[in-house]
Amino acid sequence: MTSKSERTFDVLVVGAGPAGLAAATSATRAGARTAIVDAGVGPGGQYWRHPAPSEHGVSAAEVAHLHHDLATYRRLVAGLPAAARFFQHHVWTITRDGDGFVVHVVDRTGGGEQAAELRGRRLILAPGAYDRQIPFPGWDLPGVMTAGGVQALLKGHGVVAGQRVLVAGTGPFLLPVAAGLAESGASVVGVHEAASPLAWLGELGAVIRNVSKLGEGAGYARVLARHRIPVRTGSVVVSAHGAEAVERVTTMRVDHTGRVVPGSERTIAVDVLAVGWGFTPQLELPLALGCETRVDVDGSLVCEVDDEQRSSVEGVFVAGEACGVGGAALATVEGEIAGTVAAGDSPVAPRLRRSRAALRRFAQAMHRSHPVPPGWVDRLSDDTTVCRCEEVPFGALRSMQQDLVGHDGRSAKMLTRAGMGYCQARTCGYAVGCILGQEVSGTSGFAQRPVSSPLTLGALATSCPTENDSPPAE
Repeated sequence: MTSKSERTFDVLVVGAGPAGLAAATSATRAGARTAIVDAGVGPGGQYWRHPAPSEHGVSAAEVAHLHHDLATYRRLVAGLPAAARFFQHHVWTITRDGDGFVVHVVDRTGGGEQAAELRGRRLILAPGAYDRQIPFPGWDLPGVMTAGGVQALLKGHGVVAGQRVLVAGTGPFLLPVAAGLAESGASVVGVHEAASPLAWLGELGAVIRNVSKLGEGAGYARVLARHRIPVRTGSVVVSAHGAEAVERVTTMRVDHTGRVVPGSERTIAVDVLAVGWGFTPQLELPLALGCETRVDVDGSLVCEVDDEQRSSVEGVFVAGEACGVGGAALATVEGEIAGTVAAGDSPVAPRLRRSRAALRRFAQAMHRSHPVPPGWVDRLSDDTTVCRCEEVPFGALRSMQQDLVGHDGRSAKMLTRAGMGYCQARTCGYAVGCILGQEVSGTSGFAQRPVSSPLTLGALATSCPTENDSPPAE
């Protein structure tokens, strides 16, 4: 049996994506006894997702062409602490323990569920983000998937979600998804980007300071051109149709205000629709610890950190998308800063500060250039499903707001059950907040939960925090 001292670390990193890997590597290099914990089967997070080791499954080499900057990934993994890698460990809450923290996990390495605890004197949270979605008629049909989900199938399993795929939404992430599908044998019938490329004209300063981003985008553009995939800007999917699964989608043009242009409907046959509207930071753990937040450029709630990635809670650092969605390069730099400081308050290299500033400026430019276009709520019918887990339609939310005077996420949970299902509002929280006119407070209300990862009652019973392990009061 592992003793408490053997599971106590100077620096405990939660999350093994770009930010978490960089943080753990930097802290280890600085001499701190470091551990990293993640729910995945191995390091990489969603960005560097790799197949699970298997005798008969797809190999990492077979999906290598889907990854960007694998050299950085390999360098970071090589620098991880060899004996303190806790993968397939799902963090469900974090509590205080004297001058440190207890990370309560469910260990699923053996196929079952076993409660366990890891302790850290200092904590680095790098929880990442997940796909932001907005509902539309037919979005609950089988075959309508998030863009991130389609890419996860490719990277994690070598599986093409469908043979005739349309990629839609907004943001640069649509390009690697479409390129990866095309390179893996799918017929991508088009990329429909809601924003106009002219929006970037006002952000040339940020682009010039991040010229490598142009090269990355050009690479994806070459793949799309080689496969003759049309890219249509100022275009959105307004509905999906099919009997048992999606068979076709309807698109419409949008004007400079983001409103659809009457009479511009176009129907396209598909068997998969991959749609994404950017990403939402995953804040359950920072919020449970009482970390202060702010509203980012894209309207997302993000963690407030200082120049060394310290949160408002003593001993807790936050890095990556939880500080504002900005991509893998920014997350890596933030993780390196957090790991260096958490390991002993070492001076942060000026190059890291400069790189973070430039990458953050680019991220803000990206958010301004690729907003979720307004008007999508006006296109919902009363029977359009908003919360798919609990099958709550738009009409129920509208009635709640009009007749029962409910105007926030908590009211939606109590009165309609929106956000009460298995995903705990990760899919519908943003949409419900927008519908109720409470984008930020609605998202915050949904993300504040005592259990951040599903676990069995048996595991919960054997790992309940004691009275001395309670989270700090807000």
